[in-house]
Amino acid sequence: MKLRRDLLTYGVVVTLIATLSASCSFRRKKYENPITKDTQQPDKVLFDKAIKDVERGRYEIARLTLNTLMNTYDQSEYLAKAKLAIADSWYREGGSHGLAQAEAEYKDFILFYPTMEEAAEAQEKVCKIHVNQMEKPDRDNTHAMRAEEECRQLLTQFPNSKFAPSGQQLLRNIQEVLAESEYRVGSFYFGKGVYYSAASRLQGLTDHFPLYSKADEALWRQGDAYSRLGPKLRDRSAAAFAKLVREYPLSSYADAAKRRLRAMEQPIPEPDPVALARQQYEIANRTKAGMTSHFWGVFRKGPDMKPAAKSGAPQMESLRPATPVTVPVSAPASGAGADLTATTIAGPSALDTQPDARPQQPPQAQAGSPDQSQADSQNTQPQQTQPDSNNKKNKKKKK
Repeated sequence: MKLRRDLLTYGVVVTLIATLSASCSFRRKKYENPITKDTQQPDKVLFDKAIKDVERGRYEIARLTLNTLMNTYDQSEYLAKAKLAIADSWYREGGSHGLAQAEAEYKDFILFYPTMEEAAEAQEKVCKIHVNQMEKPDRDNTHAMRAEEECRQLLTQFPNSKFAPSGQQLLRNIQEVLAESEYRVGSFYFGKGVYYSAASRLQGLTDHFPLYSKADEALWRQGDAYSRLGPKLRDRSAAAFAKLVREYPLSSYADAAKRRLRAMEQPIPEPDPVALARQQYEIANRTKAGMTSHFWGVFRKGPDMKPAAKSGAPQMESLRPATPVTVPVSAPASGAGADLTATTIAGPSALDTQPDARPQQPPQAQAGSPDQSQADSQNTQPQQTQPDSNNKKNKKKKK
């Protein structure tokens, strides 16, 4: 009995030691941008010591060491690497405060060292900072909008960097979430029978996010919503169904869209070869959801970006909502854009032969009319009575 108890205690101790050693080894994550130069210079020694602290999670100590390096050796060749390591330490520390500090440090690094290869990596990290804080499509999309802006900045400022392909995929993932948010709003309006709002939302979605995984379904609902608004929007409904057949030929709604076009006596377009090849690639490389993904998705804070497209150029402009069909389009003014010329008039013109088109002025009262004489008498009456009153006052004074 005692031997059994000792064996059990020994097994528990061995398990605890193995768990602690595994956790310590897991905690130590190798740094991505070390300095491989083998030298014993004081600034290099300080940098290596700080990197070891970063790998072991001692971020505050690492930042103190790196600041000592930057303040002591202001002409060191490792200043850029030290500044980037400070930003990476905040990024690894995480949390809302740590990520905010990391973004500020990365922005400073890009500002001071825009030509270094690590500048593109810093911009990618800024994009990931907001991607990791994104909410689900039916919640606040502030971080999604910021992430889209930062990923666009990566592709615009560093188009030839090795981080550009990963930035494109990040941008496709972000735009999948933004498109899903728009689709849910449009589907809500469609379910409530508010077809004007549903059609406007879905049209803006399909025009701006063609790589959205449910763009075919959005086009189907868009065409159906326009068809329910009467014959005046029949052309828009046919255009939505035709776009569905042409750009999403492998969709499950393609055959139904063809039947609607036949019923409307509209031509059925041929599938676009480029769109067909892209859709085939997406089907072959689609990430399948696991058995428990739907269950754990309820408890997951972040959005599900697995359905995002794996190919195609992402949208490089911000979403602009489509103009609702209820808003009248103002017709251009007649003669707009026409060239104006000036010529010299010879002889009498229309100003001389035609009557004056200006508003008629009120006729002035003629001289000697009763009204004019009455007004003149009223104006002169006070001047006649004033001397009489003055004479009476003078006579009283003499008496």
